[in-house]
Amino acid sequence: MGSMSLTHWLVVLLIVLVLFGAGKIPRLMGDMAKGIKAFKSGMKDEADKVEDQAKPADVTPAAANTAAKQVEPEKKAS
Repeated sequence: MGSMSLTHWLVVLLIVLVLFGAGKIPRLMGDMAKGIKAFKSGMKDEADKVEDQAKPADVTPAAANTAAKQVEPEKKAS
């Protein structure tokens, strides 16, 4: 009851050929390949969106210096 032997796989292949016919199998495989490509493309687009959101906003050095000067640490009263 372990793995399937070559004979088992041949019987499965014969049943698939009888059910779907030799002409439909390449078409089904083509549709499956298109689905996989669409899935990968969608995953890549989603990853690109996440990367874009994770990038910090572009700040020019002059703007960064101005912002740093405006924020001064509070001095403790002694």
